Amino acid sequence: MDRDGVLAARLATQRLSGPPASGPAPAVAELLCVQAQDAPLARAMIALRCGSTDAGVRAAVARGELVRTHVLRPTWHYLAAEDLRWLLALTSPKVESGMASRHRQLSLTAARVDAGLSVVADALAGRRFAPRPTLGTALAGAGVLDRDDPLFGQQVGHILLLGELRALICSAPVESTEHHYALVEEVVPASRPREHREALAELVRRFVTGHGPVAPSDLVRWARVTLGEVRTALRDLDGHLAPLVVDGQELWHAPDALLPASRAQRAWLVSTFDEVFLSYRTVPWPRSAGHPAGEDPYRFAEAGGGVVLCDLEDVGAWKRTRRGGRVRIDLELDTTLSSSALGAIDDAAATLATVIA
Repeated sequence: MDRDGVLAARLATQRLSGPPASGPAPAVAELLCVQAQDAPLARAMIALRCGSTDAGVRAAVARGELVRTHVLRPTWHYLAAEDLRWLLALTSPKVESGMASRHRQLSLTAARVDAGLSVVADALAGRRFAPRPTLGTALAGAGVLDRDDPLFGQQVGHILLLGELRALICSAPVESTEHHYALVEEVVPASRPREHREALAELVRRFVTGHGPVAPSDLVRWARVTLGEVRTALRDLDGHLAPLVVDGQELWHAPDALLPASRAQRAWLVSTFDEVFLSYRTVPWPRSAGHPAGEDPYRFAEAGGGVVLCDLEDVGAWKRTRRGGRVRIDLELDTTLSSSALGAIDDAAATLATVIA
C-alpha cells in the first residue's frame, strides 16, 4: 500500500467514502470516540458517516445511545454509552494527573473538588438534568465557590470536567441544543469492569480498526496511553491487526475490516477536529501546491469550520456562517483547482449544508 492507498483506505474505513454506517450510534462506536468540543460540527460529521442529520444524531443522544463527555484526554467526545465506563477507567487517571498544576492555579484542592462534586450530585439526583449555569449557581449557593472570584467560570468548568472523568456525570439523554448534565448511574446502564490489559487491548483494537492504517504514535496522541502500552496490546492482538510500512513509517490496520470505497465522491468538507483529519500525524493529508494557507499550520483551537479534502489532498478551508437563519458554507480554496474539482467541492458543501445545524 502506498501513501495514496493509505489516505483512500482511511476515508473508506471511516465511512466517508465507504458504505454508510447503519446509524449514528454504530458510526461512533466504530470510531470508539468522536472529538466533540464543537458539538454541532461533530454531529454533522457523524451524520455524514451514516446518512443521517443533526436531528438524527441528537435523537440518538436523547435515547441514551450516545453520550458527550470528557474522555481519553481533557477534551469533549461523543461515544457509545456502553463504552463510557471502561474507557474512563482506563484513561482518566492519567488525564486527571496531567491537570494537577492547572487545578492548583484554580485553587481547586482535593477537599474543594470533593465538596463540589457532592453538590453537583445532589443537584442532579432523581434525573433532574441541568445545564452548566444551573450547576454553577448550586456550587456558589453551597459556598463551595465564590461567584465574585474572577476564576469562577473556569472553576465550575473544571469541577464538572473532573466529575466526568470520574464517571460521576455525563451528558443527559435530552434533545436540546444546550448541554445538560446527568448522573452516570441514572442514565448509563451498568457494564462489566475490564482488567487494565483487556481494556488496553480493546482500545488499541478499536482505534486501529476504526482509524487504520494508523501509527502507534497517533494513538498515543489520541488517548492517554504510552507507546509501551500500545506495543504490548499490539502483541496481544497478533493475528487481528497487521503492520505495513509506508514512506518508511510503520502503520497498522485491520485487514479483515477494510471497507470498499463505494461512494463516487472526490471531495469532503470535514471539521478541523474530525477523526479523519486530526487523528493522523504520521502520513498526514498533503497540502496542494496552491493551498491558500501556504505552509502555515492550522490553529486547532478554531471552531466552526474545517478542511476541504479533494483527490486525496488538503486543498483549502471552509467556515460555517449563518445568514438570515440559514447555514452558509464559505470556502477558501486553492486557486489552481480544476473546474471538475471545484464542482466536486461544491457538491460536498451542499451535502454538508443539509446535515449541519
